[in-house]
Amino acid sequence: MNNRKSEEGFVDVPGGKVWYTRLTEDGGNGTPLVVLHGGPGNTHFALKHALGALANERPVIFYDQLGSGNSERPTDVSLWQTERFIDELACIREALGIAELHLLGHSWGTMLAASYLIERKPEGVRSVIFSSPCLSSELWKKDADRLITQLPVEVQQTITLHEEQGTTDSEEYQAAMKVYYDRHVLRLDPVPEIVKLSRPKGNKEVYMTMWGPSEFCPTGNLKTYDVTPQLHEITAPSLFLCGRYDEATPEATEHYQSLVPEAELHVFEESSHMSYMEETDAYLMTVRKFLHQVEG
Repeated sequence: MNNRKSEEGFVDVPGGKVWYTRLTEDGGNGTPLVVLHGGPGNTHFALKHALGALANERPVIFYDQLGSGNSERPTDVSLWQTERFIDELACIREALGIAELHLLGHSWGTMLAASYLIERKPEGVRSVIFSSPCLSSELWKKDADRLITQLPVEVQQTITLHEEQGTTDSEEYQAAMKVYYDRHVLRLDPVPEIVKLSRPKGNKEVYMTMWGPSEFCPTGNLKTYDVTPQLHEITAPSLFLCGRYDEATPEATEHYQSLVPEAELHVFEESSHMSYMEETDAYLMTVRKFLHQVEG
């Protein structure tokens, strides 16, 4: 019988109020896991759907970053900066009294986790999981360019044309994006309902300001993001995860792993970017094993 409890509320952060949920189950007394969603401007919904099962061993905290999901949606674009999102994470830890924790970031969430660890050197982080990481935007773009060359020629031409003309909001560009996404972001057909439901709750303005018009076209303030020279400063036990067909390629993920002392790597053979949805059981097993190992 599922005895899962969900505590929900809001935390004041720079720029507004952020919604969180803390999942607990009787007997789940391990060190809490804090989950950082991707985007920027995505939501916690699909992650909670897949990773909520971890609450039988420990509290699991999900939150929607400011601007998206259940959180407040201010329109001040100056808020959409990595530094403010780091402050937000620090506020959540303090408000919820999370002295010790494991961190799991997915996609943009790995940028947030890495910057938090490198810039703030916070106490009490027992481990960090980088799920489908982007830790160098330049490397991400190089990989994306290579993956695009494997698409049908007409799709490649459409992408090039609309990016050059600045018409990335056209139906043709969106259709070309879908071809790429179906290969390298989520390979499930049909798309799970929880993913469909979460999409309208995202925030395109946050995504455009920080990243750009598509996964493979960084034009925002994260365009020059690169923490690879500082990755050796991460001292917490670290696990890198990606899918075999991931836009966060196995080659790039292995490169990041090689820069973090004693970090581990796992590649999900049937997955792309959302391996927690595509191979949920294998993903949960891998994460549980790592957390058990860290906790001895």
